[in-house]
Amino acid sequence: MKKSPGIETTSTRNASVLSVSPNDEDCVSLERIFHESDWTVYTNSTWTLTASTTLASSFSVLRERPVPIVLCECDMFPGTWREMLEHISLFPDPPLLIVTSRLADERLWAEALNLGAYDVLAKPFDAIEVIRIVSLAWQHWQHRHELHANRTKQRLQPERKLLRGGEANESNYFVG
Repeated sequence: MKKSPGIETTSTRNASVLSVSPNDEDCVSLERIFHESDWTVYTNSTWTLTASTTLASSFSVLRERPVPIVLCECDMFPGTWREMLEHISLFPDPPLLIVTSRLADERLWAEALNLGAYDVLAKPFDAIEVIRIVSLAWQHWQHRHELHANRTKQRLQPERKLLRGGEANESNYFVG
């Protein structure tokens, strides 16, 4: 399979995906797509797929380490993708949620996107579609993550702004 254009850089990175599904075949299919294809987001990059069969176990994974992309089965028992979306929205730099469903239709797609999910993937998984959507989601998250990191860094650094020209003294600078 060809690499998607415009996704490679010269960095070595690891792209993590969390799959939340009670169906073992979902994980097997994603594992095959990620590891048997010639697909990378960066030169020398690797994909790490973590599987959780319940929302509770996926919440534990998300607390332990950052994961940029979560693929979540539409209807879990107990719970739904909406609960996952609600949970990840509390993170300062939340992962992107991709909802998966055998019954992916326009209603689900519209609802998921309107509530804040990144996209919807139909099952059984089509390798090209998984690669396309997950690659775009990862790029989107990476860009957003870099912006978040830069904003956080700026907030943590003392900022000294001269209000007027000349040497700084108590009357003409602001520390914020």
